[in-house]
Amino acid sequence: MRERSKVGSALAVLAAALVLAACGGDEGGGTPAGGEETGATKGAKAVEVAGLENAKGDVTYCAGKDTSGDLKEGIENFNKENPDIKVKLLEFPESADEQRNQFIQRQRAKSGDCDGFEADVIWTAEFANQKWLLDMTEYIDTRRDEFIESTLETVTYDGKVWGAPRVTDSGFLYYRTDAVDQEPQTWQEVYETAKTSDPKGIVYQGAAYEGLTCNFLELAFAAGGKVLSDDGTKSEINSPENLKALQFMVDGIKGGSAPKAVTTYMEEPARQAFEAGRAAFMRNWPYAYALGTKAKKIKGKFKVMPFPSFEGGGTAGILGGHNMVISAFSKNPDATLKFIDYMTSAEVMKNNAVKYSKSPVLHETYEDAEVKEAIPFSDQLRQAIEQAKSRPVSPVYSLVSAAIYKNVNAALSGDMTPQEALEKADSDLNKALQTF
Repeated sequence: MRERSKVGSALAVLAAALVLAACGGDEGGGTPAGGEETGATKGAKAVEVAGLENAKGDVTYCAGKDTSGDLKEGIENFNKENPDIKVKLLEFPESADEQRNQFIQRQRAKSGDCDGFEADVIWTAEFANQKWLLDMTEYIDTRRDEFIESTLETVTYDGKVWGAPRVTDSGFLYYRTDAVDQEPQTWQEVYETAKTSDPKGIVYQGAAYEGLTCNFLELAFAAGGKVLSDDGTKSEINSPENLKALQFMVDGIKGGSAPKAVTTYMEEPARQAFEAGRAAFMRNWPYAYALGTKAKKIKGKFKVMPFPSFEGGGTAGILGGHNMVISAFSKNPDATLKFIDYMTSAEVMKNNAVKYSKSPVLHETYEDAEVKEAIPFSDQLRQAIEQAKSRPVSPVYSLVSAAIYKNVNAALSGDMTPQEALEKADSDLNKALQTF
């Protein structure tokens, strides 16, 4: 288990300060977050780091269905090692939207059903803005150097950290080694090669859903574009940089670099097309790697790489994954924090990588020999995660994303010009931002 000595001195200092300042709360405990409070989360309660060491009692951790089994194993092992604490897993449906709805219903009711829960990286701003989460900044400060910096960005809002990253993810560019002579250095080179290679083309997630938001932002951010103003109150999507990225995607379909059918593809159709030998390149998540090694037509004939740069711009990826957060209405935040501390430790992170192929959030895990053996592309994965960015941070992210993927898909399908699509997205975004 992660050595307590790594954070011991920091915890001691925090403990002394918090014992003096501790005043508890009437709805699940916690103290007001420290420092000057001027943002939307002013007055939010903070987790009491001093209570971590002596925590005990029952904890209910809520998450989507644990299809891989890593959560269940972690809970079982934690309960064995901590006889004074009993953690129970409450599983919600697999659908991310349904999970979000389940959490929202409970938080609106100030329910203590979930002491902690597995939060999608895009939920942070929405939940923190409603003061539904405990501020975990002081705890994370004791461990900040352990985490890959980009993963902490997914759980940061209004200058505070609202959870601990547990699993991360970033897209890859897959390519056929029998069709591509060398790794392309730019997206422009990818598309030019895809036009003439055998097999031909690049497949990605171009359907009107969250996956297209990620695909578009990977190119737009690399081209130097933005979606929202720095304070998150205004749309900045209608920019020359974003137009350049969208025009590039549209031209890719018109010019034959990508099939027209890509406008209907989600992750699985893209993977199936690549595995069937119908594309030289594929943009997809790391999960497709292991499946590809078992596919007859591409087995031993493909590699992965972090995204290349956008000509005239830089490189960018988009982070996926889940964070562990504590409900502001938790009946036992101390024991919940201790459980989170365990589940995000180096030992558990290594086990999850080796046994369940979960992408680690800690620097240390990527240096482990067993992890490198279990995940042959771990070096590329680490690079992809380090260069990745968070999706736009907004309490109305679901509306922000819909404004992006609906209009980008319309442009890719030929129903709008790229300029018309960005103008409509700009209007939709500003309307959405006025709702909070």
